Amino acid sequence: MKKKVLSLVLVALLILSSFSFAFATDNIETTRITIIHTNDTHARLMGTDNEIGFAKIATIIKETKEINPNTLVLDAGDTLHGMPIVNISKGENALKVLSAAGYDYMTIGNHDFNYGQERLLELKGMSEVEMLSANVLNENGESLFTPYAIKEIGGVKIGIFGLTTPETAYKTSPSNVVGLTFADSIEISKKMVEELKDQTDIIIALVHIGLDESSVVTSKQIAERVEGIDIIIDGHSHTVLDEGLVVNNTLIAQAGEHGKSLGFVNIDLQNGQIVSKTAELVSAQAVKETAEDPGIVELLEEINESNKETFSKVVASTDIFLDGVRENVRTKETNLGNLSADAVRAAAGSDIGFVNGGNIRISLEIGDITFGQLAELFPFGNTVQIKKITGEDLIKVLEHSVSGYPAAQGGFLHVSGMSFEFDPSMEAGSRVIEVTVGDILLDKGAEYTVAINDFLGIGGDGFTMFEKYPIYGEVGTYEEVFAEYLNTNGTKGSEVSGRITVKEEVVEEPAPVEPVEPTPVEPVEPVPAEIIYIVVPGDVLWKIAEKYSTTWEELASYNNLANPHLILPSQTLKIPSK
Repeated sequence: MKKKVLSLVLVALLILSSFSFAFATDNIETTRITIIHTNDTHARLMGTDNEIGFAKIATIIKETKEINPNTLVLDAGDTLHGMPIVNISKGENALKVLSAAGYDYMTIGNHDFNYGQERLLELKGMSEVEMLSANVLNENGESLFTPYAIKEIGGVKIGIFGLTTPETAYKTSPSNVVGLTFADSIEISKKMVEELKDQTDIIIALVHIGLDESSVVTSKQIAERVEGIDIIIDGHSHTVLDEGLVVNNTLIAQAGEHGKSLGFVNIDLQNGQIVSKTAELVSAQAVKETAEDPGIVELLEEINESNKETFSKVVASTDIFLDGVRENVRTKETNLGNLSADAVRAAAGSDIGFVNGGNIRISLEIGDITFGQLAELFPFGNTVQIKKITGEDLIKVLEHSVSGYPAAQGGFLHVSGMSFEFDPSMEAGSRVIEVTVGDILLDKGAEYTVAINDFLGIGGDGFTMFEKYPIYGEVGTYEEVFAEYLNTNGTKGSEVSGRITVKEEVVEEPAPVEPVEPTPVEPVEPVPAEIIYIVVPGDVLWKIAEKYSTTWEELASYNNLANPHLILPSQTLKIPSK
């Protein structure tokens, strides 16, 4: 039944009334080439409610090939790094899954360099999925990867060349790309088209370039300035193109991020000439009933089983309890929040470090810390980004961080390199009182480098003020930089020390007055010796005293209050009976 549901989805996508893909139209034979594509999966091998997962992707690939054998499967990069299931193998587990699922080619994204170029070349040597990139050059000006491939499918010759974003030079650790040059993407594309145009019927650019206007170059610019590219299968900007984007007769296709959608491109040819090309996306929701491929399920189980030993490996240790309690990290400064923010700031070399409380998932007990615990602590595979933003927007960031206080919220930020005070009695958006960066008051007109994660960088948790700023640099994942920092620096300096200060409301009490003797009445029932009162938010001592016909001085003395102006919710007070 599940297979039938999937087939109906595919038939609708492929827009056919039969399963023949070499069919006649006005006595002219038409051949359809189908491309299935992914990009920016960031090692999300396992499926979730919002992510298809490669077990289902493999089923879709197989069923598509049953419907149309003329099918090509491509990946547009940022595939080999991101989640512990892949990071633990330094990328190899992702390649195993792509190969078993039926992928033909992939290009190289900036995060695919995160293990270093030597490891990436090792992965290239072991990969059954051919890696293509024409613009990554070594010290001798030679291509580090295969620039292009020509594949014949159904009698159609398809030329595929790869490109890697030149932003890789700073969107991975610089040490990972020492000696490498990322040649001009537009000029290389022109060279590739010139080389392929007389040998092929279709030219596909498989690129990790993106559509972000702040980027050095975009796939749209390539389409505008390079004639002869039929299809661009794109990545890097995590753009969702539901029906593709046509620019200068080039169809650009991109499928968002993390396998939330799977891309399909259909190309129809007659007498070797393209007569139509369309793009669509299949969402995780659309294929939620799709059966998982048993072979991929078994492979993932084997990977998880083999990972157990490594997940139990000790990678760091702590000499103090590190507080990651959900209610704490989402409402106030904690030592684990401080340590995490210090780690990302140190890795980035930035002025300020931020970690959102929703990214901290467990506490760490005194003693050894395993790789598995770090994977559980930071489970999302987020990478550390560096952005340069104004002091004025920094205040907006902090205002948003404390906007929901005292309610717990995932966007509550832990900070490093700065401190601030806020007043929860004020309206949200006007709570931040004073901010210092280092030991100097924040300058609204100045720019500061800030280390955040890629989730916050695209406006996650409502931090839309980060979106407009380009990425100044990128380093490793949270679990990597945290372990490195802890091993190098220990826990010193992570104690709760007033990086985030909540201004306490001080209420002036009215002048003391002589208590008015109540009119004697006959008691209806015995009066207890004293009353136990639980303080609620908004209470002040004089109001409580007035309620019980006494004075705040008497209550303060009776309860031995050191500071009668400061009482806290849930505090117990004893009220002497009159």
